[in-house]
Amino acid sequence: MPGIVAVNTITVQNLQAAFKGESNAHAKYSAFAVKADDEGLHGAASLFRAAARAEMIHATNHARVIGQLGGYAECEIHPVHVSSTAANLKTALGGEQYEIDIMYPGFLAEAETHKNTAAVRTFHWAMEAEKSHARLYTEAIALLEDGKTDSWVAEARDFYVCAVCGYTSENEEEHEKCPVCNLPWEKFEIIR
Repeated sequence: MPGIVAVNTITVQNLQAAFKGESNAHAKYSAFAVKADDEGLHGAASLFRAAARAEMIHATNHARVIGQLGGYAECEIHPVHVSSTAANLKTALGGEQYEIDIMYPGFLAEAETHKNTAAVRTFHWAMEAEKSHARLYTEAIALLEDGKTDSWVAEARDFYVCAVCGYTSENEEEHEKCPVCNLPWEKFEIIR
């Protein structure tokens, strides 16, 4: 990695891994949204689209920090395996839990060790946003498993995505500001 200060090498590798993961999650969730719409689960499709947008925000943030550290963000988008919406929700939840429990905590610890505040910020924002996705996926899975297809999972709905960190909510004006990065609520993107 020419141009990268040695102390940042591992951080840039972690940022590249996160960029790759978030970029592939964007592709995966976009494909899952199409399947959910095909199955008449338009609320689940809306959730997948909102999460896909958030993952692209994470990837963009990671790419920006890679560039600041002298690297270049690159990744290969893998083919997406699409199953039923119920299975896709579980797959998505598993990916979010991995990022929350394993990937981002490790990446954060390494970036904090080297006092790389830009990397710490992008990793923290992504991890906190992933928690909002995990909560929403968990709720959608429970509704489907309980046979509640007359719930929000079936009806197209708005989700609110922070344009800076990707935090995602199902509630309009949940807070005055994003609970993760403090962006004013009126600047959130509405995804249906």
